[in-house]
Amino acid sequence: MAKKVALIMGSDSDFPVLKACVTKLKSFGVEVEVHVMSAHRTPELACAFASRARDNGFGVIIAAAGKAAHLAGVLAAHTTLPVIGIPIKSSTLDGLDALLATVQMPSGIPVATVAIDGAENAAILALQILGVTDESIAEKLLDMKQDMVQKVVAKDDKLQSQLYDL
Repeated sequence: MAKKVALIMGSDSDFPVLKACVTKLKSFGVEVEVHVMSAHRTPELACAFASRARDNGFGVIIAAAGKAAHLAGVLAAHTTLPVIGIPIKSSTLDGLDALLATVQMPSGIPVATVAIDGAENAAILALQILGVTDESIAEKLLDMKQDMVQKVVAKDDKLQSQLYDL
């Protein structure tokens, strides 16, 4: 049975950044559930979700939060599933506060952290994790990477043509 991905955001104001994550996961045919939960305002709800995630068919949890971005760590503390953190750029410190809060985890509670506002890379990392046991996802990832190569080669060819004409 195909595993789902959970995308948990600390605030609904994060959703414009996270649309790219949802879009990428859906483009691979992966079911994604999206929820708003707060490490600080709804800690019981977040902990309960994480502790039941494996039994509910999830394979990866992605957590996105800004400012005091403890959401990914709180979720990771309550599950054995891989957790990917997306630090969200907020009105203060350009997301550096969220990056540090997400990446600085104690031993035993790992959180894979992508770049500030790195929603698409979080989706790709989740797909790579699922692709370890799902060959169809692995094949789609390979196709995506080959497409990236072709695009870069085409851009280089175009550049070389422009340089030749100088």
